[in-house]
Amino acid sequence: MGGLELLARSVVEGFLMGLHRSPHRGFSAEFAELRSYRPGDELRHIDWRMFARSDRYYVKQFEEETNLRAHILLDLSASMDWSSAPDSLPTKLWYGRLLAAAIALILLRQGDRAGLTLFDEEIRSWLPDRGGRRQWTELAQRLAAAEAGKGTDPGEALRTAALRLRRRGLVVLISDLLMDPESTLRSLQFLRHRGHQVMVLHLLDPGERELAGTGEVHFLDPETGEEMRVDVPEMRKEYREAVDQAVEEWRRNLGPRGMDYHLVDTSLPISRALRAVLTKRSRLG
Repeated sequence: MGGLELLARSVVEGFLMGLHRSPHRGFSAEFAELRSYRPGDELRHIDWRMFARSDRYYVKQFEEETNLRAHILLDLSASMDWSSAPDSLPTKLWYGRLLAAAIALILLRQGDRAGLTLFDEEIRSWLPDRGGRRQWTELAQRLAAAEAGKGTDPGEALRTAALRLRRRGLVVLISDLLMDPESTLRSLQFLRHRGHQVMVLHLLDPGERELAGTGEVHFLDPETGEEMRVDVPEMRKEYREAVDQAVEEWRRNLGPRGMDYHLVDTSLPISRALRAVLTKRSRLG
């Protein structure tokens, strides 16, 4: 957990500092109650007057001013656990885990609530949206432990998430979208119908955009086990056109239905995706 948590913190603080904003927001100003001090609590929140009276440490707790409920859905399908250059590029799943953690941390730091769903053919983990430091710890733990599953059937997972999310908010889907477009679109439309704002972050490894190699290459589908031999020079142009068409279809189908679509290159810093999320967040008030 420590690696992912520390890396997400570093990414978020660097990103926010780049926007000329302080990454440290502190507690809300509305006092709620006192509780006993626990190791790890910040010393600046200790009530020293109570310590003087009782010789015991108490920490001031404050009401959080929650502005938004957000829920992040991360695809754990087998196709996500792939990189075109393992020595220099992360897998799509590693990238997605870090991106999900960074998004959640930004939202939680500004007083929003964040939840998490991990899914492949079914929901593997569900964390309801909450606010506060404990939520961040739990969320980071689940992301750090997330491993690639099997095939992808997001339809059922997205419909289940929609039914569990009783209050309207922002839903962020992080996936390589190697799934049935028709059923996925229906499920995303169901979320919109229930009043949620939907944002889709489409992860694409650069090796998926261009067919690399020369001569005959052997391909294996990690989800179905199907194998295929392809003559790369003959297929390269046709393959690129098919990928571009698939990307354009997602963009064309999601945009007019009021859903945000962003293509995320896993060879680039996640700051671009974070900026898109922050822009969306600012529009929601």
